[in-house]
Amino acid sequence: MAEITWEKRQVTTERRGVSADRWKFVVGGVLMLAAVVYLIVAGTGAGARYFITIDDLLSNPEYIGQTVRITGAVDGDTIVYDAQNLIIDFTVANMPDSVEDLAVALHDAVNDPSASRLQVHIENQVKPDLLQHEAQAILTGTLGTDGTFHATELLLKCPSRYEESVPAQVEEGV
Repeated sequence: MAEITWEKRQVTTERRGVSADRWKFVVGGVLMLAAVVYLIVAGTGAGARYFITIDDLLSNPEYIGQTVRITGAVDGDTIVYDAQNLIIDFTVANMPDSVEDLAVALHDAVNDPSASRLQVHIENQVKPDLLQHEAQAILTGTLGTDGTFHATELLLKCPSRYEESVPAQVEEGV
């Protein structure tokens, strides 16, 4: 009978393949880190402003048809509410980006005849209680080619509603 023997071969590890694999991971990691940094910077720049003013909206034709968030002072004399069809129409006046006293800024914006104004149209929404004269409206929607802002979301701030009630004893110094 013939004898058969099995030999185990010696496996040698080459350092050349390990360093090439390590290089691929380093390049891939750097590319992923660069992508994450880019997304953070791009997202921060785009979302830096919570809303734009009416003047900004009307002066830039690129906003037509795009969804934007705007702010303005509600002119209470223009509010028209159709309760049967849940349609609200009103006009907002331009107000500055930053203000120290919101109540004064809203009053000035509504009573300034030279302030830019924008017609707002909202469908399928019940009229909010805070929709009143000189309230700050923050609206999300699109500016139509007809110049009307078609809102899908309406947030309201009314500074006079949140004023603190000062007791008479404090005012008199008692």
